[in-house]
Amino acid sequence: MHWHLTLAIILFSSVLLLIIWQPYKLSIGWTTATGGGLALAFGLVSWPNVLHVVSLVWDATVTFIALIIISLILDELGFFEWASLHIIRYSNGRGRRLFVLIVVLGAAVSMFFANDGAALILTPIVYQQTKALKLKPDATLALIMACGFIADTASVPLVISNLVNILSADFFHFAFASYALRMVPVDLAAFASSLVLLFLVYHKSLPKTFSSVGLANPSEVIHDHLLFRRSWWILGLLFLGYFLSQAIHWPVSVFAGVGSLALLAASRQSPAIHVRRILLEAPWRIVIFSIGMYIVVFSLKNVGLTKFLSNTLTIIAHFGPGATIVGTGMVAAVLSSVMNNLPSVMVGAIAIRDAGIPSLHSLMAYANIVGCDLGTKITPIGSLATLLWLHVLDRRGMHISWHYYLKVGIVLTIPVLVVTLLALWGWSEVLP
Repeated sequence: MHWHLTLAIILFSSVLLLIIWQPYKLSIGWTTATGGGLALAFGLVSWPNVLHVVSLVWDATVTFIALIIISLILDELGFFEWASLHIIRYSNGRGRRLFVLIVVLGAAVSMFFANDGAALILTPIVYQQTKALKLKPDATLALIMACGFIADTASVPLVISNLVNILSADFFHFAFASYALRMVPVDLAAFASSLVLLFLVYHKSLPKTFSSVGLANPSEVIHDHLLFRRSWWILGLLFLGYFLSQAIHWPVSVFAGVGSLALLAASRQSPAIHVRRILLEAPWRIVIFSIGMYIVVFSLKNVGLTKFLSNTLTIIAHFGPGATIVGTGMVAAVLSSVMNNLPSVMVGAIAIRDAGIPSLHSLMAYANIVGCDLGTKITPIGSLATLLWLHVLDRRGMHISWHYYLKVGIVLTIPVLVVTLLALWGWSEVLP
C-alpha cells in the first residue's frame, strides 16, 4: 500500500509539473494521457474506474469545446471587437468610466462564453484598442489586469461560465436553472467586490480623459452583417435551451453542441469565417486532458490520499454551515493556487462525496466551485487560461512578471474570495 501511495504522489506531481512547464511545447493532452496510462499500468486505477471517469467528464468537455467554437466564430466575425468599441463609445472619453465598463464587459463575456473566452479572446482586443487610444503603459496595464482578473472572478454564475462549474455540476447533478438560482446572486457579490478592489488598486493609473478620434465605428468591424444578425437568434435560442435542459433532463452539452453546429452551419456560407481553421483551432485536447487528469486524480483516491481531505472537511463541517462554506472554499482556493484548479476541483469533489455528510454536500460543492474559480487568481499557475493569457500578452510585447502577478493576485483575490464565500453563506440561508 505504501508503494502505491508513493507512486501515486510521484505520478500526480510529475503530471502537474509537466502541465505547467510544458517542455518542448509538450501537449497537456499527451501529458495527462500518459499519466492516466501509467496509473492504469501500475494498478493505481482499474478499467471500471476509467469508464466511470469518462462518464463524469464527457458532458463537461463537449460543452466546453462547443462554447469555444462559438467564441472563435464570433471573434472572427468581429462580435467581441464590436462590443468593446461600443464600450469605448459609451465611456464618452472618461478613463474611469472606460475601466468600469471594461470590467462589466469582461464579466458578461465570462458569464456567457466561459472564462477562457473572456481572458484569451477579449484581452488581446482590449490591448490593441489601448494602443489605438494611445493610453500610457500604466493605464494599459490596469485595463489588461482588470480584464484578466474579472474573467475568473466573474465565472461563478452559470454552469457554462467555467469548466470547473461544468465538471462540478455533472459530478453533483446540479441542473442549469437550479445552479443559476444559487450562484447568480453570489456572482454579483464577486463582481462588485472585484470591481471595487480593482478600482482601488488601479484608479491612479487611469487617465481622466482620453480621445477616441480615429477609432473604427462598431458596425465597421463586423465582417458579415447577415451572419451577425443570425448569431443573435442562435445565441438567444441556445440560452433558452440551457434552461430547457433542466425541464427535460437532458445534458447541457446537447444544447451547447447543437448551438455550435447551428452557428457553424450558418458560417459555412460566409466568406468572412474560415470554418475549417476554427475546427482545427478548437481545444480538442481538452477531452484527453480531462479524462487523463481525472484518472490520475482517481489514483489519489484509490490510495487513500483524498481521505485526508475528506476528514479535514468533516471536521470543518462540525462548526456549522458558515464554517463549512468558508472553510471548504478556502481549502479549494489554496489547492487551486498551488496545483491548478482543474485537478483541485476533481480532488475536492471526490473528498466532499466521501466526507459522509450528505446534508452539507451541496453547500460544500458550491463552496468548492467558488474556491476553485477564484483561487486561480492567487498565482499564475492557478489555471491554464492564466498561463496562456500571460503568454499571449508576452507575444504582444507586454510582459507581466510572475512576481508582479503574485503581488497583485494576493491583494485582489483573498478579499474577493472571502466576500464571495460569505455571500454564498448568506444566500444559502435565504434559499430553502
